[in-house]
Amino acid sequence: MTKPVTTTAEKTLELRERVKKKKPRFVRQESWRYKRLRESWRRPRGLDNKMRRKIKGWPPTVSVGYRGPKVARGLHPSGYKEVSVYKAEELKEIDPKTQAIRIAHTVGKRKRAKILVEARKRKITILNLKEVKEVVEEEKELTEEKAKEEAETEKPKQKREKTKKHKRRARKQ
Repeated sequence: MTKPVTTTAEKTLELRERVKKKKPRFVRQESWRYKRLRESWRRPRGLDNKMRRKIKGWPPTVSVGYRGPKVARGLHPSGYKEVSVYKAEELKEIDPKTQAIRIAHTVGKRKRAKILVEARKRKITILNLKEVKEVVEEEKELTEEKAKEEAETEKPKQKREKTKKHKRRARKQ
């Protein structure tokens, strides 16, 4: 992937990474105490709630201070702004210097191929291109396996038919 030229975006992405490393893992209150409570974040509510009151010794709560830089918000780690694409016509509105596309998972093979061809012509970065290659390789392997299985299954069928004929001949005699 080629990175965009803007140096401010690169600096803010680096800053975002540093901020993310210092950010704690926010957990739901007392999720460590009860199995029935998952760790997924829920805002603590209640008058005497220790987490809500930010009492020492209790895990940190989500707050604005942990937010990343405004310029880097919504950017892909490569520095491009992500845009989801459903049709090849949508590529006309995309700026290849600042935006990269992610082909929607609901798009079929035929449309996906059209989008890929059009994106290459316009030199637009595709973020989920790797998945397509894997799918193609898997399909090739599956077709090869099916061909082998069909070849194997045809041979025993022929033998069975011969044995049935032999049995019929034996009965007649």
